[in-house]
Amino acid sequence: MQSVRDRVKAITAPRHRLPEPVTVIVAELNPVLRGWGAYFRVGNASRQLQHVDAYVRERLALFVSKKTGRHGRGWRRHTLAYFRSLGVYELAGTVAWYKATPTAGR
Repeated sequence: MQSVRDRVKAITAPRHRLPEPVTVIVAELNPVLRGWGAYFRVGNASRQLQHVDAYVRERLALFVSKKTGRHGRGWRRHTLAYFRSLGVYELAGTVAWYKATPTAGR
């Protein structure tokens, strides 16, 4: 969990990236999220994936707020629909439950 949080923060935190469009940041975040989600999607990781989604939305909200010269996260401005319109990859709902292979009966 901490490694993916560190990667997300490294992408969204630097102030020198503020002039870049948000779509560039999202395009850089999505492969990280897809890779991490593909590795951890098998098993009981849905709660952790929801936490990562919330953290990504929080970091992006802070980035957009800094970009526009505002302070805070601006949850009223940055809703879930806003992040979906940006094309942010969502990890929640991607957990796959695999069934055990059937054994031959005797």
